[in-house]
Amino acid sequence: MQITELRPFSKKVDLTVKVLEKNEVREVSSKLDNSTHKVTEALVGDASGTILLTLWDDGIDKVEIGKSYKIGNGYTSLFKNSLRLNIGRYGTLADAEAEVTEVNQENNLSEKEFPQQRRFGGGGRFGGRRNGGFNRGYQQRDSGGESGDGADESDSQGSDDGDME
Repeated sequence: MQITELRPFSKKVDLTVKVLEKNEVREVSSKLDNSTHKVTEALVGDASGTILLTLWDDGIDKVEIGKSYKIGNGYTSLFKNSLRLNIGRYGTLADAEAEVTEVNQENNLSEKEFPQQRRFGGGGRFGGRRNGGFNRGYQQRDSGGESGDGADESDSQGSDDGDME
């Protein structure tokens, strides 16, 4: 896989990259337990392009500018509509067997803006739409009626649509 093949929310990303630069380390507080963590980003690249790699705590010191690394089982995310590469809890970072010699610095995927996707209420079996995904002007009916036609009694009684009688 190469960097240009990455898309937002890619999983099981396996790449060999070269570290071009590292940003300053920042300290952030966790919203879960108020613990303090260190975070930074490193610009990494291959022959197809570059991307920002997010590094946390101990991972920061494992990465050196100018060295090549093999990233295993990484993933991508969006941070402020910008694509980021992450190693995460289940990913690996190891010295690369072969050095990355050519890096295309003209194609930085982290500089391209991606539309922010909704984090909640989306996805699911029917695309996350209300009423079971069949929201095309039809009213969803309860299928619990005894008639077997899917209409419940409150829909058929008192309706003046012309099919009754």
